[in-house]
Amino acid sequence: MKQQSEQRWVVGVTGASGVRYAVRLLQVLPELVGEVHVVFSEAALRVLNDEEGVAVSGAALSYEKLCGAEASNVFFYNPRDIGARIASGSMLTAGMVVIPCSMSTLGAIAHGIPTHLVHRAADVTMKEGRKLVVVPRETPLSQIHLKNLLTLSQCGVTVVPAMPGFYSRPKSVEELVDQFVMKVLDAMGVEHSLGRRWKEPEK
Repeated sequence: MKQQSEQRWVVGVTGASGVRYAVRLLQVLPELVGEVHVVFSEAALRVLNDEEGVAVSGAALSYEKLCGAEASNVFFYNPRDIGARIASGSMLTAGMVVIPCSMSTLGAIAHGIPTHLVHRAADVTMKEGRKLVVVPRETPLSQIHLKNLLTLSQCGVTVVPAMPGFYSRPKSVEELVDQFVMKVLDAMGVEHSLGRRWKEPEK
């Protein structure tokens, strides 16, 4: 994939199931934008170990350990560092995506109550009028969850629920993940060629 812009994007990863979506997004995004600034919550690190077998502390987290490669334009932050660059609106970004977004993070963002850097960075993204995409992953949804989703949607946040589709007839989990991450990239407004679109001719 050819890098197509010099945009900066912030990626927040929280403690909901579906960390594989985040990992796949981080595998492709550095080739598409100028910089990627990443923060995993402590709960996300637990899910990373539980679901993907990657046991690593926040201090030791790196692109190589996460994606098995190197990327000089990806930067990681400690979730407790509320003084990090991404906690300030003076750092210009194209926006932020929270993938997956836990219900506790959803509530914190919807009500402006940040308790760690993922929340704070999302809060900054909203107050600066930048693009915020959240990928909630929970089922079933309570009325509180639904109200929080509605609140964010009314504030201009793009909600992309982790609901993979099967119309593309995926032959593997990897294809299913790619098809969903394509939806996330579309919501971010990032040009890509990750997956084939509905009824698009094969190349």
